[in-house]
Amino acid sequence: MRIVVNLDVMMAKRKISSGELAKKIDLTPANLSVLKMGRAKAVRFSTLCALCEALDCQPGDILEFRKDEEDE
Repeated sequence: MRIVVNLDVMMAKRKISSGELAKKIDLTPANLSVLKMGRAKAVRFSTLCALCEALDCQPGDILEFRKDEEDE
């Protein structure tokens, strides 16, 4: 099982760059990149709330749970 981060999809839908989003949510571009690439080990609720507000979306639009094939 794993959590997939679809942040790049939402950013494309909202036509917002990484730099612009990082500024809006007061996050460093490097930390936003870690999150966007799915390499983050954790996400603060305050960061998730800021992302949802900036992108006008729900947490489920950004994060997706997927079962691995071997788990089925």
